[in-house]
Amino acid sequence: MTPFDLVEPRSLRDAAGLLDPDDPSVRPIAGGTALMLMMKAGVFKPTRLVSLRSVEPEASRIQVDDTTLRIGALTPLASLERSAETRRLLPAISRTLRTLSNVRVRNVATIGGHLAHADPHMDLPPLLIALGASIRVVGPGGERTLPVESLFAGYFETSLARNELIAELSVPLWPQVRAAYLKCTTRSADDWPALGVAVALEMAGSSITEARIVVSAATERPTKLSGASVALRGGRGDDAALRRACDAAADEVSPMADAHGSAAYKRELVRVYVGRAVRAALAAGGAG
Repeated sequence: MTPFDLVEPRSLRDAAGLLDPDDPSVRPIAGGTALMLMMKAGVFKPTRLVSLRSVEPEASRIQVDDTTLRIGALTPLASLERSAETRRLLPAISRTLRTLSNVRVRNVATIGGHLAHADPHMDLPPLLIALGASIRVVGPGGERTLPVESLFAGYFETSLARNELIAELSVPLWPQVRAAYLKCTTRSADDWPALGVAVALEMAGSSITEARIVVSAATERPTKLSGASVALRGGRGDDAALRRACDAAADEVSPMADAHGSAAYKRELVRVYVGRAVRAALAAGGAG
């Protein structure tokens, strides 16, 4: 690796002030699980890294109010996975994290870095989008809030400015939501998926009043499937409705080919896994 400067600010706002909006060689680093690999491979050669390890403790806390689970951006994925609040209020997140990479990565990687990296194969973004999550972003100009779905602009691209940092993730606590995330991998269960499907269903008794279906890995960014969602609304998730939803999902998705499979193969995966994910969500209690 080439030499670089390392600075350690004490607050996220100070850290944002140390980033250069015009210099892509200046980057923040939290867990570093992706950035260090890029540096070792020579793909990224920084001139300065802004370490986030010493910023305010609030940036790594998990808090609950009446309507929202709030997760500091520097919270390690393993802490989120093991959190009693997460397991009780949003168990679908805890289950998803169990097959996200491996425990060594989850012990170090942070939720903010996970989102900001914008790899389309990541597991949490589609589930967070289905659950209606948002992020709070800080920069030299102040703060702003945006839905998680608006963060992803393309393949490894986000809508963050180079001098903005994710400060907090907020996930609403819907009282009658059932959620699930399923992924199809071509190797081990914790590998990058060929397809990820997240489903969140708002229920009134046994009837589906609202459905949100999001796919990832097969597409260049997490993508909502509106046609498949419409096919489920007002029903009970019976076999006929599931067939309509699966066919609509396969018709509207625009899959990309990569080392995990061809576009045609991934389209058929979508057709199958949307149905499986809806059934898993219906079988879940609470928020999955």
